[in-house]
Amino acid sequence: MLNVTVICVGRLKENYWKSACDEYAKRMKTFCSFSVVEVDEEKIAEHPSDAQITRTLEKEGERILSRIPKGAKVIAMCIEGKQRSSERLAAAIENYALDGYSNIVFVIGGSWGLSDEVKAASSERMSMSLMTFPHQLARVMLCEQIYRAFQINNNGKYHK
Repeated sequence: MLNVTVICVGRLKENYWKSACDEYAKRMKTFCSFSVVEVDEEKIAEHPSDAQITRTLEKEGERILSRIPKGAKVIAMCIEGKQRSSERLAAAIENYALDGYSNIVFVIGGSWGLSDEVKAASSERMSMSLMTFPHQLARVMLCEQIYRAFQINNNGKYHK
């Protein structure tokens, strides 16, 4: 069975975000082994210097990289990434499995983004939108899109 993991910086604070992610995780059980891995967000000054931001990204990046399984297909969620339709994401997930990947990992950084090391460890970069979303909402949106991709690939009724 395919393992799909979302690694993200920080914890969901509001129960409604957590409930939404939990619901999509429950729905995906028939398609894959799905999990969300939360790594600690680095504390940073309210008005940080560039050096403080870089150090924060490095520390968060180390935590992220330590949680990525060896040989996984890693997709970094970042603004400079490619935007995909739901259908194209579905095709990509199907192709990853056909290419022999048993682990697919999506990575969502903290409020300052992702470190260069995490981006370098990723084989792809994907963007949700040119718009900016709160990280908590982005996590829910990504979970929903992964679920939608499995529905598309399995001819489900969810995607119209």
